[in-house]
Amino acid sequence: MRHDGQWWAEAVVYQVYVRSFADSDGDGVGDLAGVRSRLGYLELLGVDALWLSPVNPSPGLDHGYDVTDPREVDPLLGTLDDLDGLITDAHAHGLRVLVDVVPNHTSDQHEWFRAAVSSAPGSPERARYHFRPGRGDRGEQPPNNWQSVFGGPAWTRLTATDEDGTSRPDEWYLHLFAPGQPDLNWENPEVWADLEKTLRFWCDRGVDGLRIDVAHGMAKAAGLPDDRRQPGWTPVSDELVDPRFDQDPVHDVHRLIRAVLDHYPDRMAVGEVGTVRDDARWAGYVRRDELHLAFHSALRDAAYDAVAVREAIDRTLAAAGSAGAPAVWTLSNHDLVRPATRYGEGADGPARARAMALVALALPGTAYLYHGDELGLPDVELPAEARQDPTWELSGHTDPGRDGARVPLPWEGEGPGYGFTTGTPWLPMPEAYGALTAADQLEDPNSTLSLYRHALDLRRSHPAFHGDQVEWFGAPAGCLAFRRTGSTLVCALNAGDRPVPLPPGDVLLTSAPLTDCGELPPDTAAWLA
Repeated sequence: MRHDGQWWAEAVVYQVYVRSFADSDGDGVGDLAGVRSRLGYLELLGVDALWLSPVNPSPGLDHGYDVTDPREVDPLLGTLDDLDGLITDAHAHGLRVLVDVVPNHTSDQHEWFRAAVSSAPGSPERARYHFRPGRGDRGEQPPNNWQSVFGGPAWTRLTATDEDGTSRPDEWYLHLFAPGQPDLNWENPEVWADLEKTLRFWCDRGVDGLRIDVAHGMAKAAGLPDDRRQPGWTPVSDELVDPRFDQDPVHDVHRLIRAVLDHYPDRMAVGEVGTVRDDARWAGYVRRDELHLAFHSALRDAAYDAVAVREAIDRTLAAAGSAGAPAVWTLSNHDLVRPATRYGEGADGPARARAMALVALALPGTAYLYHGDELGLPDVELPAEARQDPTWELSGHTDPGRDGARVPLPWEGEGPGYGFTTGTPWLPMPEAYGALTAADQLEDPNSTLSLYRHALDLRRSHPAFHGDQVEWFGAPAGCLAFRRTGSTLVCALNAGDRPVPLPPGDVLLTSAPLTDCGELPPDTAAWLA
């Protein structure tokens, strides 16, 4: 594989959802100064880099993924000076910094879109987005049947106001996400030039990497044809292609990104590659002249089942290997139900999440952690009145949205702020967080935080952690075991319902205590060398 000794090939990257990490000024919303104050914690944890969720000015409809200025900082989160200071301090702590870039869409409050709304059909201002007349005798129907990822039609109709003050229906605009996130038209050269300006802006400020949001977006099927998979949003299949995503011209955008980053030593781009038809399509995003890394969804989406986990690992390694790129492993992010809840109810979920963390961290490639998973935080069931994710409203209150994974981190003490804020948290923090604070877990050698610290220390310092592939061992039903090729590291997972013997080797770490007979209990993983 083409690692070339680059830092990102084996890095552990920690995602900071800035609004929910640490609040420095008591307004209940996390900010850059709060992140800066906790860099010592990240160094102690043992990660190599932090990825900041969007810090750009935003109306907050989708909490930063609706951007009004891609080259500024939201005043709610701080200033460019605050970000510069954070980058400087992070580097002093031995941490690299990634920032989010959102090239598929802007906020409807972006100066470009506001100009488009006040301009006539066919104007240069509207050409930066996808504006179309409607179908039907009076244009009352959307231009096509595309659906928003968040629910409902992917088109919204404008209303124009004439000089005499009367209102009349206007064109429709495309938004694959919320109506407040209009899609940019990547057939427009101004859009290309603006992205290049953004990339250079952040690289010049010293960031080490860029996470590309919706990296499979940007390009749409020529002519914006109807989606033959409708009615309703359905999973992609080989027979019926999604015209909204993963269209061939999107790779030209990634070649632009790579061409810019190649002028900045030791900078990288990792893509959120979602809706793709197969692994061959996925591998196209990490060709030598495109992204350095891309998230693969197989392990993240795999059920807690030994066969499913093994298949996901094989798929990911094969897909990355076909392009000569490092694999990327993640179990969680700001869009997913947290592993401690996703993997099971009661005590099962947290135990399985600990075990799967060891599986992911044992694999060759780079690992991405979502803040709070190192504390074993569960997803939070929020009352309807507290939910802020646009998915909740756009789905007609049928989808609770992603807020449960975005509840702020409990650092210490008691509620309602648990050390995250001296004010009222922007999302309510449950009483259960009182038993999961970082301060308490640092003092407990058996805590989830202590497990992560030990695992990351071994991953960084133990000579067994090398090799680009895995070799599978025979294992009892419901279990798996693999060795990193060319090394002595063995990882075993018992996803079954009874204890099993360990593979040969010296035990380095287990996600839960072994049985009195030295066997691996259910819902437990072990590292051996």
